[in-house]
Amino acid sequence: MSGHSKWAQIKHKKGVADQKRGMLFTKLGNAITVAARQGGGDPDLNFTLRLAIEKARAANMPKENIERAIKRGTGELAGESLEEVTYEGFGPDKVAFIIKCLTDNKNRTVNEIKYILEKNGGSLAGPGSVMWMFKNLAVLTINKEQPLINKNIDELELELIDLGVEDVKNNNQEIVVYTKPEDLKKVKEDLENKGVKIESAEIKFVPREKIETSNEVREKLKKLFEELDGHQDVSSYYTNLA
Repeated sequence: MSGHSKWAQIKHKKGVADQKRGMLFTKLGNAITVAARQGGGDPDLNFTLRLAIEKARAANMPKENIERAIKRGTGELAGESLEEVTYEGFGPDKVAFIIKCLTDNKNRTVNEIKYILEKNGGSLAGPGSVMWMFKNLAVLTINKEQPLINKNIDELELELIDLGVEDVKNNNQEIVVYTKPEDLKKVKEDLENKGVKIESAEIKFVPREKIETSNEVREKLKKLFEELDGHQDVSSYYTNLA
């Protein structure tokens, strides 16, 4: 029976992993659909779409899923009418949240986000309550293990300064570059033309100041993060947690 029990556990874990992957692909597909609807289905002409496709490929999303998502955005395939909405709120210990969603029903989504926050010791807030605590920036991450980077980190940082980026942080495994959203395309393409591989590139809400909290609150926040990750309408969320 122990063998049967182990097999059941393996199947359960696989089922959970498949469910999470399916949820991730749904969210990535929705982002591609909205980008294609707003700027057209050609990633060479639509930089936002190109970023969404790159993110999907990095998650090993099948090519046919990506193509279907683009066609839904351009109207070649039928699909729900999705729109972007942004909510502001607080988690436990007044940790600030910005939650971005793609939804076909704003009334349903706002009620569900409100419920998730309140259930986990937080609350939904009005527009502007949290946004001022963050800066909207383009964020690029570069793996330092690349041969081109490993020997020339100082030189790369000087080149980034010349490109006019806002900030550069040299962490243990990666270099994180912060720049204005409108400069993302220029900075990304300039680095790629130099042979630098970009791990990720996206526009994020970056906290102006981060706050510390207790281990007990962090456990509560962990549950809140899990529920937001598991909600099909939540495309991304940001906090000022250190």
